[in-house]
Amino acid sequence: MTQGVRYLLFDVESVADGELIAKTRYPSSGFSPEEAIARFRQELLTTSGRDFIPYTYHIPVAVVIAKVRADFSLAEIVSLDEPEHRPHVIARHFWTGWEAYEQPTWVTFNGRTFDLPLMEHAAFRFGISVPLWFNLEHRTYEQNRNRYNLSAHIDLQEILTNYGSTWFRGGLNLAASILGKPGKMDVQGDMVYDLYREGKLGEINEYCRCDVLDTYFVFLRISLLMGKLTLEQEQERVQEARHLLESQAGEHPAYRQYLDQWGDWANPWDNA
Repeated sequence: MTQGVRYLLFDVESVADGELIAKTRYPSSGFSPEEAIARFRQELLTTSGRDFIPYTYHIPVAVVIAKVRADFSLAEIVSLDEPEHRPHVIARHFWTGWEAYEQPTWVTFNGRTFDLPLMEHAAFRFGISVPLWFNLEHRTYEQNRNRYNLSAHIDLQEILTNYGSTWFRGGLNLAASILGKPGKMDVQGDMVYDLYREGKLGEINEYCRCDVLDTYFVFLRISLLMGKLTLEQEQERVQEARHLLESQAGEHPAYRQYLDQWGDWANPWDNA
């Protein structure tokens, strides 16, 4: 199974740890976890205009990974520790899987600022040793956590913004929509906590799969920009991925919904 997997493309869905927030931010308040989260969100909204709680207070509840071969074809998409989605098991499988596949390149969209730090934080929290990732004794440019080491991690947003020189307003939703793909559908990121409280881990997981699909198609186009794929090869990979989704749509409701909203990229060269 490890042969041929060159990239691990992933997305994380997480929720704030209300007990940790209550303990560290409001130790004498008597707040319940839900009350502590509500209070913290209101404070953030007042001070910054955004109520998203920093990743340092989060735990992963769904991690979906697309295994991508060296030729950029999609091998399979897996959800870690499905259907239990236990945070500590998710974190262990994430890092041991990366090692088992001989340290392929991580691929994310804006994962430099959220997804990867969150998974590093999960390793810290749950006592998971990741020496091959934290190779801090190597030369700076060879360290896996070096921002410019594309052999370790390709953050597609960083590529599109020239490492933060510009702002890619619209994010993954915009990038996927340009390519004709659904982008954000019924579930939004700010709905994850409420779904988690309702015990709807399955829905969270399916939502995460859709983000991974969008990221994969953006990755293909970025690879074309970098000269690693021709336009014809990219479109072949897109159609191959569609066939894979069609074959598994009965198992994953999100794939059926994704296919229902599927759009093909309008190729301006067809009539040139």
